[in-house]
Order: sequence, then structure tokens, then C-alpha cells
Amino acid sequence: MSENIVIIGAVAVGPKAGCRFKRLRQDANVTLIDQDEMISYGGCGIPYFISGDVSDESELRSTSFHMVRDERFFQDDKGVTALPGTKAVKVDRKNKTVRVQSRDGGEKDLAYDKLVIGVGTKPKGLNIPGTSLKNIFCVSNLHDAIQIKEMVTSGKIEKAVVIGAGFIGLEMAEALADMWQIETSVVEYCDQIMPGFVSKNLSRMAQRHMEENGVSFYLGESVEAIEGKDSVERVKTNKRSLSADLVIMAVGIAPNTALAKDAGIEISPNGFIVVNDQMQTSDPDIYAGGDCVQISNLITGKPGFFPLGSMANRQGRVIGTNMAGGNATFKGAVGSFVVKTFDMGLAGAGLSVETALKEGFDAVGIQVSQFDRAHFYPEKEIIYLELVVDRKTRRVLGIQGFGAESSGMFTRINAVASILQYHPTVDAISNLELAYSPPFASAMDIINALGNAAENFLDGRYMPMELDEFEQCWQEKDKGDCLFLDCRAYADARVFEEMYPEIWKSIPHNELEQRIDEVPKGKRLVLICNTGVRSYEAQINLRTHGFEDTASVGAGVAGLKQSGMDFGMDT
Repeated sequence: MSENIVIIGAVAVGPKAGCRFKRLRQDANVTLIDQDEMISYGGCGIPYFISGDVSDESELRSTSFHMVRDERFFQDDKGVTALPGTKAVKVDRKNKTVRVQSRDGGEKDLAYDKLVIGVGTKPKGLNIPGTSLKNIFCVSNLHDAIQIKEMVTSGKIEKAVVIGAGFIGLEMAEALADMWQIETSVVEYCDQIMPGFVSKNLSRMAQRHMEENGVSFYLGESVEAIEGKDSVERVKTNKRSLSADLVIMAVGIAPNTALAKDAGIEISPNGFIVVNDQMQTSDPDIYAGGDCVQISNLITGKPGFFPLGSMANRQGRVIGTNMAGGNATFKGAVGSFVVKTFDMGLAGAGLSVETALKEGFDAVGIQVSQFDRAHFYPEKEIIYLELVVDRKTRRVLGIQGFGAESSGMFTRINAVASILQYHPTVDAISNLELAYSPPFASAMDIINALGNAAENFLDGRYMPMELDEFEQCWQEKDKGDCLFLDCRAYADARVFEEMYPEIWKSIPHNELEQRIDEVPKGKRLVLICNTGVRSYEAQINLRTHGFEDTASVGAGVAGLKQSGMDFGMDT
């Protein structure tokens, strides 16, 4: 008798699990059900459909060879029965059936030998007045996306407010402001964008770039109400009122686990389905994957949550293999991500400094800025990277970066992400082997330079200064406690020396040894160059002459400019 496989949820993990299983077990019956009419689509592509980068929603539901993944596709091409518009209402584990409700309200039971639950998440809301007004969306499905796209293309939207500056919030802000030139504001409760994922320095760089492209940010503000008569007209925060024709709610997500909970399947304290490394639930005949499950964080060893479409697809393949009698495992994740911010990107893997400290690590972030290609190659971009390390063990806990789309910044993130699960120390980053050719990389790649900088810091040879610390020094410059020692060529530094002769001194690094007597004693020396290389070398030279109170601005003038700090750096 043929084995029956029933899969609840047909967006990412479900179709992958069903098709993988069917390839291995052609004799079995696979039924894929979903309460939505649109199935098997790239949800992460929704912002790019709204922006116009993806012209039609059918492209998000199509294969790479332009076949729309609908009922007919799954039946004819995959041998899988798809039932869109069908809701699973109850799982009877004793009798191994799933009660489903069809489009017309009729109900029936589907028998299963193995069951897969891949029902994803639902958007969180805000318990504030006005959330029932028209033109408020969570962008949690293609229907929302299509409606928003119709509104913006018809010219009905002039002002939009995005609530939340995480992944969805930033992507939607870019989508609205870029192609459609909609006046877009982002309100975020925390004091930075992408809180918990990147440092304040990197988030500030990304924020500045988005502001240059027309997006306004209001950080450290809470939304108190959404106002209007029939449709939204204003968003009221604790500090201001923002006009809006459209509101995007991007304040987080919660797992859809009611069906599993009602069936008696084990649920974690934070509400996710518990699975083992073979993606089995507490019932060995029921598998689960995607955004509704809890998996291991490979950095902390603790339970984690990683709502990523790429991860759901990989989990789906593991599930399909194991249902067919295989022994595939999914050990967990380090949480790699990348967010497009116009022509730049913000990416990371593992823990940020803030998160690492909360997890009990003695963490520090070391920043480096460097060209992505050989310095003599005519086309090159500066990349900004930060390595998060544990002081006691020298273990690498995470990496984050910001850079142009064309710079290959995210490929450097991926290189480190691929080894984080093995708990590398900083020397592994210093000696990480990367392909080299001047049009693609430097002989000493920025990843290697980042590892070297972390080594030098941990060994006490390098005392860096982060951008926010530099900002504080600059704001207190009139106290006269600090001297800003510019290690660049005089042509680049002279304007600052002329503007601030009491606190700014230009001594190019190659002249420092001969002019050491010009360096004043009794002041803290803030060393600065374009990217931090010459200022670090100056720090070493100064130490040999007894200057211990020094700090090298790791991201250099390039980082100061990118973060938008107002120090006259645009002069």
C-alpha cells in the first residue's frame, strides 16, 4: 500500500519537503495543503515586487524556467497533489488524520503516515488605537503586496510611515522611497536601526545612506496611535505626528503553532515547535520546519529563531530525505543575513556585540575599513567590517559589515559565516584563505586585516577608538584634553590643522619618527588617517617613544564620513 504524506503549509519548507520526498519515493502519495490560494512563492521577494524591481507577482511564484508553481505545476511536474484554499483545522495523532476545510466550507479527513507542519509565522501588531483603519498593512503575504503595489502605481500614496527598523521595515522603506519617490518615514522604538543585529556604528552608516536617498528616521520613539476617519491620515508617536497615506507595520512576528499545540506536540516556552536535528517533533511521525520551529543557535548553543526563506528550504530538503528513510540532519544556524539599502548592503552572521554581551560573553567589536580590491586597481569600493570576539577565549562570535552592492562585502560575511559553527579563534580569520586577483580582492584581504586587527587588540598592541567615542571627544574638544594627530598626507590634513590649530596637528606617518619632538606630552592622542592603517602604525611608533595614551580611529575618516558625523569632514 502506498505511503501517504500530508504537508500543512505550502510556501517554502512544505513544497521543498514534498518534492524532495517524491523524488526519492515515486510510489508514495504527497498532498500539499495551504489555506491561501497563492502557494510556493518567494516571500522575501515581496519588497522588490512592490519596488518594481520584480515586475509581476507571478515571477515570485515561478521557477527559474518560468513555470508558475500552481496546482497544475505540482501535479504535472512533481507528482504532488496541491490543495490551495484548504485550511487544516485539526490534527488527530491517534488516528493519524488531518481534518481540512475546503473553499466551500466542506470538511474531510486526510489520512497520513507522515505529516509535515510548515505554517510559518504571523505578524505582530500594536495594541494602540487606529489599527483597523484602511491602508495599514503588515506585508505578510502576496495579497498585501499586490494591494500596496496597486495603490502606489496609481499615485494614491504620497506619504508612508513604516513602523519598525528591522529587516522588513528597511526593505519596505527602500521599496517605497526608491522607485516611487514616496515621502517615507521610519519609526523605531530602539535607538538604532537593525537593533540587536549590528553595532550602532554600522547601523549609523546604513541609516545615513538611506537618509541620503530620501528616507527619514525617528529613533527612540514609540507609536501611540494611528489616526484618521476611514483611512489612515496620521501616525502619532510620543514625540510627534507624522502624516501618512500608508502605514507598514513591521514590529515583529510570532509563530503559527496553535494547530501543533492543540495536537499535543511539544511547544517551547517562547512558543515555537520543538524539533530534533532531523526536524522531527515530539511525535516521530510528524516533522516541522521553517519559521514556526525552534532550532539551535550554533554560536550560543541555546535555542534560536531564524526566520529566513533560505533556511526553510534547506530544512525542507532534510525533512523530505528523512521521511523517505534517510538520515539527514540540520544542526542549527549562525543567523546569516543581508539587507539591501539602496545601492549598499548591511550584512552579518553570528552575534553582534550587544547580543554577545547579553549572552554572557566578554565581547568586543573590532572594526576595519579597507578597499575591496587591490588599492592600485582603478575600480574599488571601501568595505566596513566588524568582528565580534570574546576577550577571554579569542573565539570569533560574529561578523557584520556595510558596503556597496558591487563590493563583495556580503561574500566576506559568508566566508566567515561558513566557519562560525566550528568556533574559530581570531587566528583562523587572519589566515583564512580567499581567492585573490587584483580585480576581485587585495593580496591581504580585508577579512585577513580584520583578523589581524583583532589579534593586535587582544595582544595589547592596538588600542582602537570607535566612531561614537570619537564623536564624544570631538564634542568635548574645547576642554583641550585631546590632540587629534592626523597621519595622512599634509594636503589632506592641512585644512583641519588650519581650522583647529590648538587641537589638530598634521604629521604624516612617514615623517613621524623625524618629527617626534613635535608631539605634545600630557594629552590623549587621537590618531586618524583615511582607513585606520597609518594611524595604527603611528600608534606603534609612538609607544616606542613613551606615548601610551593613544587611540587609533579604526574606521578612519572614511568611516566618519559614511556615518554622517558632523566634524567638518566634508571640507
